Amino acid sequence: MSSVRIERVGVESAAALPPQVGRRPLSTAWRDHVELTKPRLNTLVLITTAVGFAMGVGSRPLESVAVLGHSLMGTALCAGAGSVLNQWFERDTDRLMARTAKRPLPDRRMAPSAALRFGALLAVAGVAQLAWLAQRPLAALIAFATLITYALIYTPMKRVSSTATLIGAVPGALPPLIGFAAATGSVDARGLTLFLIMFIWQMPHFLAIAWFYRDEYALAGIPVMPVTDPTGAKTSASVLSWSAVLLPATLLPGVLGMVGPVYWLVALLLGLAQLYVAARVAIERTQQAARRLFFFTITYLPVLLGVMVVDAVVLPRWLSN
Repeated sequence: MSSVRIERVGVESAAALPPQVGRRPLSTAWRDHVELTKPRLNTLVLITTAVGFAMGVGSRPLESVAVLGHSLMGTALCAGAGSVLNQWFERDTDRLMARTAKRPLPDRRMAPSAALRFGALLAVAGVAQLAWLAQRPLAALIAFATLITYALIYTPMKRVSSTATLIGAVPGALPPLIGFAAATGSVDARGLTLFLIMFIWQMPHFLAIAWFYRDEYALAGIPVMPVTDPTGAKTSASVLSWSAVLLPATLLPGVLGMVGPVYWLVALLLGLAQLYVAARVAIERTQQAARRLFFFTITYLPVLLGVMVVDAVVLPRWLSN
């Protein structure tokens, strides 16, 4: 692997570029506002929130469909707010990366002040929906903590240290805890186990992304681990270590009696497969191996969570009938 040097050249000059925001068709402005919320990425947030809610309800009757609806909507608004504020902070460095340069702010299709107002509005609306409409103040507090950690701690820290990846995994792991708190009104070992699984899963997933985008991260001055580790030795060791820790973490729901043997078997097989793919990354240290890991992780998670809900919620209800 060739050595990659961190470059920050161009950030200041990019920041100095004059805005080119003029009057635009309403449909174009609407699309840009939607794009700022990263709807495809935040679909995962809603899925994991719903999983947390389902695991909180378990096999008992669902007391209120309205609570579920408000919880998902409030979480979606907070997640959208986090995405908007993240892009507001990173609008200058986003101009330097090909995969982000065409976003509304770096492409100067929207004024930064308008994006900031939009993000703040979404944040207030999301927390209010959880606290007052869903009447789940604990879920609202967790959602607010998610937003603050992502937008105000993780985002600026990305330019300083590769340890920001660990910080960023916290807000990424909190949505199932929001759902669990919305269903139960509390947080216990079951909810924390869901948080732990999501936290650990993100580490090899993001390291794989950072590996095959490391040149762009270097150009933008973002010191993710693959940028500061040109040989790939430290990154591949981290990928393998986190994948090894993920396996026992995914078995914890069985230890806590949250799931049955079907989930245990699937979690074990998925964990072993993840270890194999991660080991290939450690041995080969190539872009191709990193891409295989990335695509495996985005298949791994929905399968694991889907089987978890089926084994813990769907099958018990079906068998009881």
